[in-house]
Amino acid sequence: MPQSSGDPETALNAAFVRNGVLSGVLAFSMWGAFPIYFKIADGVSALEMLAHRIVWAVPFGALIILMRRQWPQVRTILGDRRTLGLLCVSAAFITVNWLVYIWAVQNEQIFQASLGYYINPLLLVVAGYLFLGERLRRLQSAAVVLAAGGVAVLAISGAQFPFIALTLAASFTVYGLVRKRVVVGAMPGLFIETLVLLPIAAVYLWRLIGSGAAAFGTHDLPLAGLLLLAGPLTVLPLLFFAIAARRLRLATIGFLQFIGPTGQFLIGVYYGEPLSVPHMVCFGMIWTAVAVFVFDAVRPREPVRNPAGA
Repeated sequence: MPQSSGDPETALNAAFVRNGVLSGVLAFSMWGAFPIYFKIADGVSALEMLAHRIVWAVPFGALIILMRRQWPQVRTILGDRRTLGLLCVSAAFITVNWLVYIWAVQNEQIFQASLGYYINPLLLVVAGYLFLGERLRRLQSAAVVLAAGGVAVLAISGAQFPFIALTLAASFTVYGLVRKRVVVGAMPGLFIETLVLLPIAAVYLWRLIGSGAAAFGTHDLPLAGLLLLAGPLTVLPLLFFAIAARRLRLATIGFLQFIGPTGQFLIGVYYGEPLSVPHMVCFGMIWTAVAVFVFDAVRPREPVRNPAGA
């Protein structure tokens, strides 16, 4: 007998999914709004901002780990050399990604940053096909070809070689591949990644402050508060994403993830970055690729039937 809409179990499942969607929207909206934060703090060098992002993410991440009772997972990771080694590799790639992104925003390259995160999901599909033996469906292939064509238009036109976009997409793709091989939760994984980077970031900041070249500690309290926010702004989107990933289908996550680069693109427009004809052609092809990609992710598929006698 079908369940009525008033069934407590059905209502509970609906609330579970609704909270997942809200968490996903929050995560990708925060990532999409990141350029505003880096624009406000544009007096801080990209390296110093990166160091603050790492240093302040550790205590805030520890607080989240404590609240979610995930310290046993952290201890398990620290005692497993292979897992710890893979997280050191992923930490290196996410560091490259964060540094290039901060630099891009500070140097009026938000469109390129946006382009990189539009490309990233498509590049992940290709990486899954090349390295994980995953099947590439026809519409996915079409989306990848369209995206590659858009990047080629930008490169061949001479308007701007999309080095930043490709670096962001490639570094995050490698990061995703490495993390796929590590069976750890999102929050414990990020905490360990920032923890292994902490000594380098802390020494860099200490030397910078000692030389008087740091933006932090210059009696500018609003700026100091802004830099302290780097920790929560790094950890909270990932926490919301972790909640969404546990509650939603991958197809839904795939749709929501384009909120981020769309927000970045609109912020680039707001800040008046130049948008040339090759840029517009490139983004047009990328957006078409995204539409094809999302359509393929959400469309119903025929169940695979076993041959007779199987």
